[in-house]
Amino acid sequence: MKPRRTRPDPQGDLFRPRLEHMVDPSHELVKLANRIDWQGLEDRFEPLYTDIGRPAIQTRMMVGLTLLQSMYGLSEDDVVNHWPENPYWQHLCGATFFTHEKPIARSGLSKWRKRVGKKGFEQLLEETISLGLQFEAIKLSSLERVTVDSTVQPKNIAHPTDARLFNRSRKRLVALAARFSIGLRQSYARKGPQTVQKAGRYAHARQMKRMGREVRRLKTWLGRVVRELWRKLPEQDADAQMELHKELTLAERLMGQQRGDRNKLYSLHEPDTACIAKGKAHKKYEFGSKVSVTTTNREGFVLGMLSFPGNPYDGRTLVQALAQSTRLSGVRPKRCYVDRGYRGHKVTKSTVFISRQKRGITLTIKKELKRRNAIEPVIGHLKSEGRLDRNFLRGLLGDQLNALISGIGYNLRLILKKLRLLWLLFWIQTFMSSQESALEPANQTGF
Repeated sequence: MKPRRTRPDPQGDLFRPRLEHMVDPSHELVKLANRIDWQGLEDRFEPLYTDIGRPAIQTRMMVGLTLLQSMYGLSEDDVVNHWPENPYWQHLCGATFFTHEKPIARSGLSKWRKRVGKKGFEQLLEETISLGLQFEAIKLSSLERVTVDSTVQPKNIAHPTDARLFNRSRKRLVALAARFSIGLRQSYARKGPQTVQKAGRYAHARQMKRMGREVRRLKTWLGRVVRELWRKLPEQDADAQMELHKELTLAERLMGQQRGDRNKLYSLHEPDTACIAKGKAHKKYEFGSKVSVTTTNREGFVLGMLSFPGNPYDGRTLVQALAQSTRLSGVRPKRCYVDRGYRGHKVTKSTVFISRQKRGITLTIKKELKRRNAIEPVIGHLKSEGRLDRNFLRGLLGDQLNALISGIGYNLRLILKKLRLLWLLFWIQTFMSSQESALEPANQTGF
C-alpha cells in the first residue's frame, strides 16, 4: 500500500520534547532537511506502490536513511543501529519526537532500493544537484563545462583462481543435491579442501607443474559431480530442475573456459563480474564493473554516475554519460574534458577536448583542460569515503545503484562542508561586529 504523506504534527506531548526544540537550527543537517523537496520526492515515488496491503514506511524516512547511508558510507546495519542515537538524524528523517527504537528492519532498505531502482536513485542525485545550486556549492554556468572519466568498481568477491572456483562450484552442487535429497556416489567433501590447500602451497613455492596437477584433479571431481547430476535431473520436480540447471550451466561454463577467452567466469555468485586491467603497479587487474563519473570542471560536483557491464571502451560510454548529465542537471554540457582513452568517441552535440590536444585551444580552454586532472581526487574520495571501493550490492542493478549512492554521498558531503563554512563566516562576522560595538562607547568618551 502507498506510504502515508508527511504532514506537520502540531500535537505536543507532555513528557517528550519535540525534536525541533532539541536540535540546533544552525546545524548543517537541520538546514539540509529544511531545503530538501520532500513533497516532490513523495510525488515521484508514490506511483511505485500499490493501493492494497499494509501501509508502507513513509517516503521521507526511507529517503532520509538512504541519504545518511550515502553521506557517511555506512552499511544498512550501521545506519539503522545508529539512528536512535542521533537526534539530528531523526530530524532529517521526519521524526516528530526523539525515539529509542529502530526505525525499520535492516532488510527494509534493500527492498526499498529494489522498488525504486535506478530511476529513483537518479532522482535523488538530481535533488542533490538542485541543493548544490541553492546553497551555491556550484554555479549554474558550471553545468555547461564538465569532466568525464572512468574507474573500476570492484565487486565483493574473493580473488578468482581456478582451484578455488572449481572447488566452490562442486560445493554448491553438492549442497543443492543435499537440499533436494539427491544421492551422490561421491561428494569429495573431504578431499576437495585439502587439494585446494595443496594447490595454493605449490603456487606459493612456484612449483607450477604440481599446482597444475592438483587443479586438474579438482576439475575432474567437478566434472564427475556435474555428469551425475545431469543424469538425475529428469527425475526431479520443476523447482529443483530450474535451480540445478542454472548451477550446472555455470559449472560447465567454468570447466569449458580457457586462459585467453573473453567474458570468463570469475565468480559463481556474481557471474557478471568482469576483469579490468588498469595498468597500476600495485594492482594490475580489478574484478568488478566499469563506472563513468561526470563532474563539473570547476567545483568537482558530481553530475552523473553510470555503471556499465563488462569492460566497454571508454569512448563508447561518453554519449550515455553526457546524456545522463543533461537529464539530471537540465543543462546540456557545451564543453567536455576527457583523457586520451576517449579518442574515437561519437559525441556530436557537445565539444569534447582530449588531454594534450593542441588544436582549437584558447587560454580559457587551456586552463579548464588543466582542471581535468581534478577528477582523479574526486574518484579517490568516492572510493575512500563512499562505497565505490567495494560493491556489496548484488547483480547488475546493484552495480548501478552503488555507483549512484557514491555520487549522492559525495555531493551531500560537499554541501555540508559549504554549510559549515557559511556558519563559520557568519560567526566571525557576528564576533567582529560585537567587538566594534563594544569599542564605540569607549571612543565616544575619549579613552
